[in-house]
Amino acid sequence: MITIAPVFCNKKRYLDLLLLADEQESMIDRYLERGDMFVLAENSEVKASCVITDEGNGICEIKSIAVYPRFQRQGYGKKLIHFLWEHYKTRYHTMLVGTGDSPATISFYTNCGFVYSHRIPNFFTDNYDRPIFEEGKQLKDMIYLKMSRDR
Repeated sequence: MITIAPVFCNKKRYLDLLLLADEQESMIDRYLERGDMFVLAENSEVKASCVITDEGNGICEIKSIAVYPRFQRQGYGKKLIHFLWEHYKTRYHTMLVGTGDSPATISFYTNCGFVYSHRIPNFFTDNYDRPIFEEGKQLKDMIYLKMSRDR
């Protein structure tokens, strides 16, 4: 049985999962306490987590979503996205997610219903203390995708 539950305190007990989505702890510290955190578990075993923040003006942002590697490609990430959208769609008109320019990751989000929104040039090179690589490519720009009620 799959459950998705909020985490109200000691969110850093899931740091191993958080670091899968954002590999610099100081960047996680920027949003963790102001965000809502959820964990997805199946038969009491945690498989995934996410953190979502209120960005104002009816917009929320997924700051972190991660699935343990051994549970990836089994639908847990998509279940979390669907849960978040259903949970927040009456409170927010738009949900954003920022990611690196990685075809596999962008494909995951578009398959979940997100569309391209905008790009922040040099986000990763300006905000991280070391180069970040995904699929063998150094990440430079942050790509934002969005899902809106009027989609």
